Amino acid sequence: MGGQGNGKEVKLLGTWFSRYAQRVVWVLKLKGIDYEWVEQGFRDPKNRSQLLLKYNPVMKTVPVLVHHGRPVLESLIILEYIDETWKNNPILPSDPYERAMARFWENLIDQKVQITTRCILSLFLSFSQIR
Repeated sequence: MGGQGNGKEVKLLGTWFSRYAQRVVWVLKLKGIDYEWVEQGFRDPKNRSQLLLKYNPVMKTVPVLVHHGRPVLESLIILEYIDETWKNNPILPSDPYERAMARFWENLIDQKVQITTRCILSLFLSFSQIR
């Protein structure tokens, strides 16, 4: 991956299907930050990596950004951390009002996507029980 630093400084623990992990990937790429992707297995809790258990022992969720051996948890917090740590290609506007509006829309979209995902999953489970 082209960018600043080397992949050893930044690791991203995630799953390919996590929209939260993918938004962190997008920002890392936007900013040109080298990172190492560490895929996590979640079908079987025994497949969770030792890194995940080490860096997020309470929640055991992804994404987890590890920068110089220190974990940052929760995707929105990770995005703010990345934006504050690597100043190039800012993802949030510099104006406080515009930043607040960006955060509002981000939160609204998260809520709507979560509701939609639950509905789709519920429908899928209902149809699979009918068969």
